[in-house]
Order: sequence, then C-alpha cells, then structure tokens
Amino acid sequence: MAIKSYKARKNLIIFAAIATGITSSPFCLAQTTSPALRREAQRVSPAPGVMPRGAPLFLGRSLATVPGFASPSIHTQQAYNPQSNFTARWTRADAIQIKAHSDPNVAARQNSLPSQLTMPAIPANFPSISPDVWIWDTWTLIDKQANQFSYNGWEVIFSLTADKNAGYTFDDRHIHARIGYFYRRAGIPAYQRPANGGWIYGGFLFPNGASAKVYAGTTYTNQAEWSGSTRLIDVTGNKISVFYTNLAFNRSASGGNITPPVATITQSLGTIHSDFQHVWFTGFNNHTPLLVPDGTYYQTGQQNEFYSFRDPFTFEDPDHPGVNYMVFEGNTAGNRGVPSCDAADLGYRPNDPHAETLQQVIDGGAYYQKANIGLAIAQNSALSKWKFLPPLISANCVNDQTERPQVYIKNGKYYIFTISHRTTFAAGMDGPDGVYGFVGNGIRSDFQPMNYGSGLVLGNPTDLNTPAGTDFEANPDQNPNAFQSYSHYVMPNGLVESFIDTIDGVRGGTLAPTVKLRITRASSAIDLAYGTNGLGAYGNIPANRADINIAGLIADLLGQRSTASSLLSQVNGLSQGSMSPSVAQISNFLQ
Repeated sequence: MAIKSYKARKNLIIFAAIATGITSSPFCLAQTTSPALRREAQRVSPAPGVMPRGAPLFLGRSLATVPGFASPSIHTQQAYNPQSNFTARWTRADAIQIKAHSDPNVAARQNSLPSQLTMPAIPANFPSISPDVWIWDTWTLIDKQANQFSYNGWEVIFSLTADKNAGYTFDDRHIHARIGYFYRRAGIPAYQRPANGGWIYGGFLFPNGASAKVYAGTTYTNQAEWSGSTRLIDVTGNKISVFYTNLAFNRSASGGNITPPVATITQSLGTIHSDFQHVWFTGFNNHTPLLVPDGTYYQTGQQNEFYSFRDPFTFEDPDHPGVNYMVFEGNTAGNRGVPSCDAADLGYRPNDPHAETLQQVIDGGAYYQKANIGLAIAQNSALSKWKFLPPLISANCVNDQTERPQVYIKNGKYYIFTISHRTTFAAGMDGPDGVYGFVGNGIRSDFQPMNYGSGLVLGNPTDLNTPAGTDFEANPDQNPNAFQSYSHYVMPNGLVESFIDTIDGVRGGTLAPTVKLRITRASSAIDLAYGTNGLGAYGNIPANRADINIAGLIADLLGQRSTASSLLSQVNGLSQGSMSPSVAQISNFLQ
C-alpha cells in the first residue's frame, strides 16, 4: 500500500509508535545507544554473583581430558551439503563429559553441575499465569529467521494447554493437550508488568474438532495437539502458518497402548486479528498432514511403540536463500531392542584407556536409546509439501529424546538447541533436565557439542551423584529444583523461556522466569547480570520485531474486509460529523 500524502505518512508513524510501544521499548533503546555509552556500561562493577572482569567466564571452551574419564570425540564443525547423507553424532565420549565436569563431593540436595551451566533456582512460591489451564511447551510468532514479532502492538505466544478443572491430573495432561494462545501489550518493561508476566489467555487456537479431521476414519480414544512453531507468512501482513504435531492415541482403560500412537506433523493456515482491547484468530479449519515417520531414517510406531516424532520448527537457511527446512525430534529407524549403535556412536579416541567396548555398551542395555534430530526440506513455496532428509544429529546409545530442536544462528555459526531429560539418558550416561546445544558451520555440519564437548548448555540444579526419581515422585535426597523447569526455548539475544514443572514437590504448569545465555563459539554461560542473580521476570518473552498492519487493524475495527486505501480516504477526507462511529474512532486514534 503506497502512502503518498504527508498527513497519511505522519499518521502511519504515530500509529507505529503507539502500537508497538517503541518509546519505552528496551530493545529499541539498546539499538540506539551509542558505542561510547555501551563501552562505559561495560566498565561498571559487575552485579552480585557475576564473575569479576578477567575471570574465565566461558570455562566450557576447554576440551582437555579430565583424569579418570575418556576424552571427548573430535568434531570439526565442518559444513556439508544439507542434502548429503552426513549425520553428526552426539557420542558417548561426548556425553560422559557432563559427568566428568560434575562435582563428586557436593552435600545432599545441592548442585554438582558447573555453575555457569546451571539455571538459578526458582522459588517454590511462583505465580500462575492462568487459573483455568496448565501450560507447558510455549513458542512465539516468528518469521523465517526466528525473529519474534508483535502484531499491531500485541505480543503473542502459543502454548500447549490442558484444563485444570476437567478431573484429570497434571501428569495426564499430554493426551488432552490443545494449542492455546496468550497475548499482552508490547513494549512494556518487565518490571512494570504483573508478577505472572501479564499474559491474557485467549482460548484455543484451532476450532473445536478441526485438528481431529486428520484422523477421520481412524480408531482412537484421544486426539491431541502437541508442539510446533507459528510463522508469519508476510511480516507486514496477518496470515500465519502453524506447524504442529497431531497425535492420535488408542489406549485401554488402564492407559496401555492398544495400538501405537500415530504422530503426524501437520500444517494449518489462519489469520491473526486485533483491536485496542484484544487479539483473536480466524481460519484453521483445514489441517494438512505433512510428514509421518518413514521407518528408513525415522523410527515408526510399528518399530517402537514409544517412538518420538514431533516438534516441527521451520526456517529459511541464509546460506541457501529461498530454501526452507524443518528440524524435528525423531528416533533412529529400526526395531526396538535390536542393537544398532556402532563404534562411531561411542566416539572414543584410539587407545583411550577409559573407553568402553561396544560389547560392554550392548551388555549394559544402552541400545534402547536412539534419539535423533531430523531434517526435511520444503518442496513448494506454500510449505505444504516436504521431503525427508537424513538426520542432522544422532544420539544412538546416548539418549532417547532430543525434544523441540531449533536452529539458532549467531556470528555465522549454526547452533542446534534441544532439550532432554535425565531419565532418558542411556545406561552409563547422565545429565540434567535442560538445554543441550551443538555448533557447526552450516545447517548440516559435524556438529560439536558445546561446553567441554559435552552438549550441556543449561541444566536444572541437579546432583548427578544422587538418583533423580521423577518429577512426580522425586528422590528426597536430590536437589529440590532438579525438575524445576523444562521445554526451554532459546529466543533472540540469548533469552530462554520455559515452563515450571515441579519445585520441591509443588507442581507447576505455568511460565518460568526467563533467563539469558551468553554464547560465544562453542561455549556458553548463564548471564547472572540478567534479572535478579540470573532469574528474569516470569514469562518475559519479548518481541524483537514488530508487524504493523494498518489495513488489518482498520478492517478488524470495522468488521469488514474493505480495502485499506478506501478506509484511509474516509479517515483523511471526511469531516468528523460525517464519519461512522468506527471510522471516527480510527480518526481520533491516528490524530
């Protein structure tokens, strides 16, 4: 839409400033601060708990061998053609570095992990975002480069939700999950918001029954919507594409599988709307199945009823302009219980005195764990047709879950962040619930696990010398915050959001405090200068870009789909007395 008149251009600027709250946005202030002021800010004394200047902040860059442990595998970070068959490996030699760098002598209920890789403890008296629904996996409105967008002055997030008052427990929520959405005004500093982040629950994203159409004619007892990503089709428009995991369960009364669950990566298209009071969505009546596991690269339910296939995240690779990829969680294809890992999965250096033999690993039963991070490539511009490519990373005989993978690009480096549980590590391996990261020179690389070569980026406070128990039945001798948060998502500028699971026996189902990572090359550290000793505000999920869609706003205010040019003509060309009430409201707002 061409804005030709001075008055219209002025109105547009005023609207943009008000709608996005840029006069108070910390993001915009950070961008406009002079280099001299930034340098001066860096000279001030560090906040409590921050390492003094000159201290080795990024301790995890070392790949030195720890006495008594095997050395980490050698990874070159070399980039390969995305469509080649090279798959990087998170090896047992890599993962054992988590234990190698854990303190073996901490007191009971303490943390044995390196402090720079530990999420600060969340208090047990946390606020709740909603009295009506539990929420867990949460994501944002993004573009093809994972920038987070507000829409006409509203920040929007999407979460898995389940009814708190429906009679089932927090731990039964997964088979009842539906994607809900929340919104709040953009540009308001965290300290000016309510303790719970100020998010307003808007309801379910999809119409009732719409996602279930994918399983028409299928026998199932429960159908659920699991995690994915939400992408603006045009960053100046209001059309969005949601990629998510559509699940159908066929279970007995006791909770066992009659037949394996069916997981389908699915797309649905809709429209975002807003006025001065709220945000809502329309569309999402049609749901297009995109991918089901193939049994060649990615394990199927017939091969393993406990298989993983979920969490699509789409992006355009800047090294391959116009080409769209999808990463997702999978498992290496093959029948459950049949040993398939090999010496390369173990990853030990030649003649390492602490190396395991393949037979020792198999005898220990580690072959049941075979997580991978999958890759697919779009076959059309509508992103409605996709083709599998070989996995980016495998974790055979290391771990069984690499959930919610995402691609994060910084300073020319490609990072893959994923999340995993302590309870899904293979026999002989150990690590906390939290974030794991890998770095390479392209979307398909010989990815190096970050931080000592271990892969651990941000773990809950955990004592690896003490058994974990579970989030619903924790070991009383374990750190009370070992299950404090999960489903972490790394946002622009290194911010990390997650949800509260369990803190010292108190169940969560609400947004956790946001934390911040400082990332450099193959290492990272928690930023203790962020928030209060490293813990930011609850649910601080800020947009770093703004979608200003005046045509959409005016049409939503008027409740019709007239063209923007004719509506602006009404605003600029009519006298106040001759305007309809809706047009008068727009005129008053702009002026």
